Amino acid sequence: MSGRHSDETDGAAVSRPAAGRRGLLVLAWLWVGLPFAYGAVELARKLVQLFGG
Repeated sequence: MSGRHSDETDGAAVSRPAAGRRGLLVLAWLWVGLPFAYGAVELARKLVQLFGG
């Protein structure tokens, strides 16, 4: 192993989003994450109604 520092781990380059793409990345995660979270909460409420009491 040489003394130089690189952004590679086990031969795979580590990817970081560009500053301009960071907002798009956050928007994409919210686009998927918020409906998923809403569905999970509704599922939990229905399960409590069905099995809880």
